[in-house]
Amino acid sequence: MSDAAALAALLRAARRAVIFTGAGMSTESGIPDFRSPGGIWTKMMPVQFQDYVSDPEARRVSWQRRFEMEETWNATKPNDGHRIVAELARRGIVSHVITQNIDNLHQASGVASDHVIELHGNTTYARCIGCGQAYPLDWVKRQFDEEGAAPNCTVCDEPVKTATISFGQMMPEDEMQRATALSQACDLFIAIGSSLVVWPAAGFPMMAKRSGARLVIVNREPTEQDDIADLVIRQDIGETLGPFVGN
Repeated sequence: MSDAAALAALLRAARRAVIFTGAGMSTESGIPDFRSPGGIWTKMMPVQFQDYVSDPEARRVSWQRRFEMEETWNATKPNDGHRIVAELARRGIVSHVITQNIDNLHQASGVASDHVIELHGNTTYARCIGCGQAYPLDWVKRQFDEEGAAPNCTVCDEPVKTATISFGQMMPEDEMQRATALSQACDLFIAIGSSLVVWPAAGFPMMAKRSGARLVIVNREPTEQDDIADLVIRQDIGETLGPFVGN
């Protein structure tokens, strides 16, 4: 049986399938690689959360970097893999998508927002680190250009940052709880485009497997969890499942 046929059979048999996605899901959409060798974070150090909170200059640098990448983010579109995942969700085969990505492409491809659990947040809008008030990026850009500094919240005067989880910042409690519950309750867990080395997110495939789910890993490179997987696929999800969803 081919990998595609084996995965299609697992999907047909599943009643509570969950998909987990990492950076490899979005590289075909032009999203730059942040963590891998040669990625952005090997060329410029990320701003630590505590520095962002305490240092106005760190906040200025962080927002300057974000705005310098605005053209790149705006040009990104869902790729075939995103569209296939969205189709699986539309058909009710997959209940939720747990993602390490911050690009909003699962929602843009058609997955309902409340069915996407964003472990590392979302870069397409901003949020106050104090009260949680959300802000559109164009508002932040206007304030930044006018004042030459990162803006504070209009509600509580605490710093505003992209709605992403920075290095040194606590993982979002609600999202972690939802991802835990889904991983423990699913009967099929498909990890796509993740090296499965960034913790605690990398623990969810193991959690699903230990709770009795079948585990599928779809990734171009080997991962440390390949040995516990029921099926390992070295192709992109678009190549693998395109015929299954009629893409």
